[in-house]
Amino acid sequence: MLDIKDFSIFENQASFDFKGFLMKIAGYWKWFLLSLIISFTIAYQVNIRKEKIYAMETLISVKEENNPLFTSTTSLVFNWGGISDQVQTISTTLQSRSHNELVVENLQFYIDYLVQGKYNLTDAYGAVPFYVTIDKTKGQLAGGLIGIKFINESEYEIRIPFEQNSVSILTYSDNSYATTAVAEGEFVKRYKVGQQVSLPFLNWKLQIKDAPGFYKGNEYFVRFNDFNGTVSGYKGINVRSDDKGSSIITLGMQGTNKARMVTYLNATVKMLIKRQLDSKNQFATNTIAFIDSTLVSMESQLKETGNELKTFRKDKNIYDIEEGGAKFSDKILEFDVQKDELTRKVAYYNSLKAYLRNSVDYAKLPAPSVAGIEDPNIVTNVSKLIALSTQRSEMAYAVKSDKIFKDFDNQMAAIKNVLLENIASAKSSLQYDLAMVTNKINQAEGSIKKLPDDQQELIKIKRKYDLSDNIYSTFLQKRSEADIVKAANLSDIHFIDPAKDVGGGLVGPKTSVNYVMALFLGLLFPLLFVFAMFFINNSIQNVEDINKLTKIPLIGVVGLLKESSDLAVFDKPKSALSESFRAIRSSLQFLYKKQDVEGAKTLMITSSVGGEGKTFCSINIATVFALSEKKTVIVGMDLRKPKLFDEFNLKNDLGVVNYLIKQKTIEEITNPTQIPYLDVILSGPVPPNPSELIISDSMGEFIEELKKKYDYIILDTPPVGLVSDALELSQFSDVSLYIVRQNYSKKEMITLLNNRIKRGELNNVSIILNGFQNKAKYGAGYGYGGGYGYYDTGGYGNGYHEVETKKTFLSTLVKRFKK
Repeated sequence: MLDIKDFSIFENQASFDFKGFLMKIAGYWKWFLLSLIISFTIAYQVNIRKEKIYAMETLISVKEENNPLFTSTTSLVFNWGGISDQVQTISTTLQSRSHNELVVENLQFYIDYLVQGKYNLTDAYGAVPFYVTIDKTKGQLAGGLIGIKFINESEYEIRIPFEQNSVSILTYSDNSYATTAVAEGEFVKRYKVGQQVSLPFLNWKLQIKDAPGFYKGNEYFVRFNDFNGTVSGYKGINVRSDDKGSSIITLGMQGTNKARMVTYLNATVKMLIKRQLDSKNQFATNTIAFIDSTLVSMESQLKETGNELKTFRKDKNIYDIEEGGAKFSDKILEFDVQKDELTRKVAYYNSLKAYLRNSVDYAKLPAPSVAGIEDPNIVTNVSKLIALSTQRSEMAYAVKSDKIFKDFDNQMAAIKNVLLENIASAKSSLQYDLAMVTNKINQAEGSIKKLPDDQQELIKIKRKYDLSDNIYSTFLQKRSEADIVKAANLSDIHFIDPAKDVGGGLVGPKTSVNYVMALFLGLLFPLLFVFAMFFINNSIQNVEDINKLTKIPLIGVVGLLKESSDLAVFDKPKSALSESFRAIRSSLQFLYKKQDVEGAKTLMITSSVGGEGKTFCSINIATVFALSEKKTVIVGMDLRKPKLFDEFNLKNDLGVVNYLIKQKTIEEITNPTQIPYLDVILSGPVPPNPSELIISDSMGEFIEELKKKYDYIILDTPPVGLVSDALELSQFSDVSLYIVRQNYSKKEMITLLNNRIKRGELNNVSIILNGFQNKAKYGAGYGYGGGYGYYDTGGYGNGYHEVETKKTFLSTLVKRFKK
């Protein structure tokens, strides 16, 4: 039972006995022990069912690698943005959706390979003896377990339990879902290893790995997961870099399967290296594509002029003709080459200017070197623009911050403005040079017109041929240069320590944490329960409750009855419970003496409601008077719900009712008991008008006759909170005892008692606290003084009271069986 003193921390006290508080809480140790057993059992079951968690890492470095074939005349440069920018870009890329989609697709990690563990299915990637190749254009069973059992080395059985008549299928080519009809129940079918499986819900080939080991008779499971869900799981890869700007990056993963993590960590770095090289080669790739398209047109033009020259030489003395115009031919070719170079530069600038003004994606810009432009400002700024554009497109899949994109856009806008100014300046210079070369060509052409017609025609044809041949050779050289640069490019990302399973790496589960949580919760829940019971419990708990609610004196505290019989004093006269009733007897004698009651003394015992122990207290108070050789009688005045007869194994055929209706005399209704000097008068048959009988004149005559025969008259009455019978009987009693039972009687009943006393309905009332248990044992045996009596000595009464041996479960069971 709860004791409000156990929560004295909530009372307004000058000091708080913390040690006492802990000892009182410890009184409920059984609750705490049960809660701890349950919580630790749950923690243990959770721990043994949890799969082991491992951590794997790979270490890479970021170092800006310059192409060893770059020269002062090689302008195919890719600027990644510097080491610090690379580290940030790589960290973002590794966690981006687009990057992890490529890795998951490459490894087909949306397929789970499972085996049945002791408690649940476990990831068996790398340990199963087979793998499946799927047709991505056809549907696969989505999310369901596909059981695979090997009948022999070359034959296996598929088992799929279908709980409904339709299932969801997933097509990985476009990651779309659909449904297909199936037969409800278990699907079972056998296939050969390597045989194509073509079902509405499954399309694969199962292949055995090299050196698979023994697998005959073993059972495995395959599951097809959602592609996007799988990618989301791997986006959480842990990427760490030194805060001081170091170029070392650590990639880490945690999971239950070390082989899967090792494969993924190494694959994601390899995919990153490939993508970074592709980005680094973007300049060269763009340039090669531009040169290839130019070479196609130049090749046809060169072939056309070659045929024209061949036709002209036919049937002519070509040597005489060439000798006369050789000096003019070489000179004008030089001017034509210069003009072509200047024209190509101007054309590139015009094209670049239009591209800058009209486009937003600059990743496909060709290198300025294809037009022979070596201006470092132009080359560097175009390189930066391509780098920023590529980086921005990469981050579009991983970063959702508008501020970052605005920063990129601002940087690219600034570079565009600088480029446009550089273009304007370079074009004005080129226009001047182009005018000078054109003037020289005009002068040379004027001199050529003075030559014979055959020489003029030859120079004209040869001029076109030599120019085309020169341009073609130049582009071939640049294409070769671009191929070499592309092949010689090095990635900026290097493995330091690839991921590898070298044993260890166990990081979970955190069993100690679970046990600490179990300890905490195992103590918290019963504590909260105790506090909750305290706040919602409105029943009397202890002496302090009574003292706070009323000024009616408390003359005794009776402990909890642990026997089946209510004759506690008679059965065990030396017990602590018996001593508490003797203390009540002493207090009653003091009250009688104080009121100058002479002769026979009457005592009325009542309570608020039934079940508070009126009859129990009546019997034992009467017993202690009888044991002191005082003639005592217990009168069962509860005419509505009699109970007294049961305690003495009597029949309730005759009693007070028979006397009050003038049927029987007192001698005829009086029953002797096994206790010397103690008689009992039962209530008798239940009457239809109990209240009228009690207020009749016969009741007064009845009490007067009893006073002539007995020293003490104990009236066992009905509850005063339910009926008015006890109020009518109070006029016949010298003292009224009001029984309050711990953790049963409600506090508001004390308030009703106060009101009755104020109205004079009850007089000379004292209170007894019944059924008291002080679980905390703190202060046990101290007593309350003033005849409160002994309720629990807690060891201080050794030698004074009868020692009560605890009954075993077996003895209690035997006793109940005998009953």
